[in-house]
Amino acid sequence: MVDAGKPTEASMRRALRRAADGKAVDLDEAAVLLQAQGETFDELLAVAAALRDAGLREAGRPGVVTYSRKVFIPLTRLCRDRCHYCTFATVPHRLPAAFLERDEVLAIAREGARQGCKEALFTLGDRPEDRWPAARRWLDERGYDSTLDYVRACAIAVLEETGLLPHLNPGVLTWADLQRLKPVAPSMGMMLETTATRLWSEPGGPHFGSPDKEPAVRLRVLDDAGRVGVPFTTGVLIGIGETPAERADALFAIRRSARTYGHVQEVIVQNFCAKPDTAMRGMPDAELRELAAAVAVARIILGPRARLQAPPNLIDAEYDLLLRAGIDDWGGVSPVTPDHVNPERPWPQIDLLRRMSERSGFRLRERLTIYPEYVRRGEGWLDPRLAAHVAALAGSDGLADESAAPVGRPWQEPDDAYGGGRTDLFATIDTRGRTGDRRGDFDSVYGDWDEVAAQVGQAPDSSPSDVLAGLRLAAENPAALLEPRHEDKALALFHADGSALDELARLADDVRRDVNGDDITYVVNRNINFSNVCYVGCRFCAFAQRERDADAYRLSVEQVADRAQEAWRDGASEVCMQGGIDPKMPVTAYADLVRAVKSRVPGMHVHAFSPMEIVTGAAKAGVSIGDWLAELRDAGLDTIPGTAAEILDDDVRWVLTKGKLPAATWVEVVSTAHRLGIRSSSTMMYGHVDHPRQWLAHLRVLAGVQDQTGGFTEFVALPFVHTNAPIYLAGIARPGPTWRENRAVHAMARLLLHGRIDNIQCSWVKLGDDGTRAMLDGGCNDLGGTLMEETISRMAGSEHGSARTVAQLKELAATAGRPAVERTTVYARR
Repeated sequence: MVDAGKPTEASMRRALRRAADGKAVDLDEAAVLLQAQGETFDELLAVAAALRDAGLREAGRPGVVTYSRKVFIPLTRLCRDRCHYCTFATVPHRLPAAFLERDEVLAIAREGARQGCKEALFTLGDRPEDRWPAARRWLDERGYDSTLDYVRACAIAVLEETGLLPHLNPGVLTWADLQRLKPVAPSMGMMLETTATRLWSEPGGPHFGSPDKEPAVRLRVLDDAGRVGVPFTTGVLIGIGETPAERADALFAIRRSARTYGHVQEVIVQNFCAKPDTAMRGMPDAELRELAAAVAVARIILGPRARLQAPPNLIDAEYDLLLRAGIDDWGGVSPVTPDHVNPERPWPQIDLLRRMSERSGFRLRERLTIYPEYVRRGEGWLDPRLAAHVAALAGSDGLADESAAPVGRPWQEPDDAYGGGRTDLFATIDTRGRTGDRRGDFDSVYGDWDEVAAQVGQAPDSSPSDVLAGLRLAAENPAALLEPRHEDKALALFHADGSALDELARLADDVRRDVNGDDITYVVNRNINFSNVCYVGCRFCAFAQRERDADAYRLSVEQVADRAQEAWRDGASEVCMQGGIDPKMPVTAYADLVRAVKSRVPGMHVHAFSPMEIVTGAAKAGVSIGDWLAELRDAGLDTIPGTAAEILDDDVRWVLTKGKLPAATWVEVVSTAHRLGIRSSSTMMYGHVDHPRQWLAHLRVLAGVQDQTGGFTEFVALPFVHTNAPIYLAGIARPGPTWRENRAVHAMARLLLHGRIDNIQCSWVKLGDDGTRAMLDGGCNDLGGTLMEETISRMAGSEHGSARTVAQLKELAATAGRPAVERTTVYARR
């Protein structure tokens, strides 16, 4: 550890006292505690051990320290990074092949199963094909697009052939990568190592020249794992040149992510050990008392419920010291394979580990690669295709059943019939209402609300002074307001009020008249929300339910087809089908739903599946977004809704949605759909934790996509319905947009998207009749649909009903003084 100056005795005593009293320590205090020595060192360890013991009692396993019996599968030792302490990564000419062959992987796994192992740890270098032609060739010759494709294939093979549970450590992953790998592994991991950017950015630093070791990149992976719901292992590497404050900062960063998403199943505190033939061979090893202090401070920062590990082969038999420091896990130990990352440090024998643990007053128990807390929760954390594999090896307490022998099982979706629950919710939401105003897991599924609130950005100060200039530009060249050089004018118009707002609405309505005439269009359609079971944890959503919640339901394929046929008989030309991200929905169900509707009602236009549903379905199927969309198109899919956009700004999205697809992935899905001839709507949900600058940026993104593809049919502004929204109930979001904001957003959408998107729709479900009439007078030309059923907004607390007849829509248009005309989904007149 870099010397940061010895802390004073007073500062050490103060920090120790706060920790002992159970008070939160801050970064400065944690940095002080990391330097504890002598008597204060022993006191620090005692505080940490007491915290650990309290956590184990709460978990129902007092005095238990765990480990995982594993095999280590070094899938490839090639890597695009150049870490200066690593001997695992090497160069192609030193290896017999760029990757282990599938049969070699299975041979290791089978031997592990024979010797009672239950975990297959896949460790490999980051994306070696980006640096090494030999890796690219190897993958191409075997038909794999990427290293991660091969990882996925090998994980499935291990599950099916041996029954071992894969734990994947493939390095830096994107949100989409995590989605693709979650169905094949109960857990994954990546060491954060450090948040000290200088160790990556400065020449001579341990991570210099390693793109995947940038702390910001690794923090994004850690958060994305939480967003996707992956039980995740991470940790810090101490002794690589960081200061005490930098070491503490990394632990606080892990805590923030863990509290926000609840996904960090285990934190490793690992000590640096210098290796020959590396650039850092002359650097001293991290001292074991320094390691123990880091473990103890990690325990104090992360709290009693954290699962904390120190690798037992790196501690020179100081087992009691690390147990005193507050660990409750020894990590993975293999009776079969060496530690390929630290080959000079053999694993201890499991019997020795048991004796050493017992000598310190602990009982050693085997666990699985997925920690018991996540085994017991199951839903949302464990893909259904893995459930049988995990259940076969887990005991009733979620730890390993030590008598269970791994056996290969098919990796497939359960055969359970799909359907059931409160399937009449679409009708009874207007009579009986919802059972409660929130889900039963409100306090846990969305993450720690205090951490969420801390991430809400403040709206920038704005004292718009260019309203008149903005109005002049809107009259002369409205689309120019979207250009960055006119940003101040556009923002001024978003803030317009009084007579300026009236003028803005008049200008928008003039543009509407020039583009669309006076007709107000509508479509006769039916919404079919085929399931509300969802574990993504979007914090604005009051629709999603757990499988066991009273309002949860799933429609069968036949029930969906029945509703489509009923809609056709009632004059509908479109069904709009969307549902929750239901982990038990079969991967084939999306195409099956489309085929069923087309089979029953060949002339029905199928407008279905949000970008979130599409990217999730593609990930479950293990295919590209393009291939998945092409399959749906071939099944009969006509268009897709451009929902799941919310605000296309990830700083807002990660507060608002927790785990939904990133903005760039949303753009990728709709752009891919457009290129395949599948058009879409576009949307923006506003009035929660957002501000006008983000609205402007969102509309710019939509304009950019439209310039590239021309595939958007309309823009729909969606006011946030707050009443039952979790993020509002938690006191973080505001209670939806104001009347002024509704008028400004709809008018600005018309002006900013002029020449790109001709149809601007207002939502009668969210605005009500009075609001809808006002928006029709301020730039809107479309009423949307009859819907016939609408559950999502009604579950959120909308009070404007769930259906409108054609007569009611015509009457609404008449009160605005204009005729109503029926249209198709793609705006042809009927």
